[in-house]
Amino acid sequence: MPYVTVGKENSGNIELYYEDHGSGKPIVLIHGYPLSGASWEKQVPVLLKEGYRVVTYDRRGFGKSSQPSTGYDYDAFAEDLHELIAHLKLHDFCLVGFSMGGGEVARYLGKYGSKGVSKAVIISGVHPYLLKTADNPEGVDGGVFAGSRKRWSPTAMRSSPSSSRISTTPTFSWEAAK
Repeated sequence: MPYVTVGKENSGNIELYYEDHGSGKPIVLIHGYPLSGASWEKQVPVLLKEGYRVVTYDRRGFGKSSQPSTGYDYDAFAEDLHELIAHLKLHDFCLVGFSMGGGEVARYLGKYGSKGVSKAVIISGVHPYLLKTADNPEGVDGGVFAGSRKRWSPTAMRSSPSSSRISTTPTFSWEAAK
């Protein structure tokens, strides 16, 4: 089983378990909470059949990876992802994040930029907490959301002629990710 060392805690290494299959353009699949890389088991064979190199991994604290007592924030997750990408010498790769993995994609791009990244896909992403509060002083003032709440209320949506064009069913196409 392949592992990459991404740090140390006391005398032990912090290691991420990963799987790297196929050849061709690389796609890195990043799982959601509380899953592991195994959650992509249905997508991996399809992508391999299409000629992609597919990388899945278990983020720290999940699956077969180390379970350190620290580093459970998006900065650490992005650093771990960066270490994995460097270890595998990936270039021209696509990052695909599901749920919490979408936040990891966003933080990776914010921290390391898009060099080497051909595409980024966020599926059912978990968005950041936007409201300014005592524990989120850099958030957005609540007045900004007042108009949005009114505009997106169920009553407003039912009475809006454009609401028939809005789909609440998530869709995803691997073709669009190519």
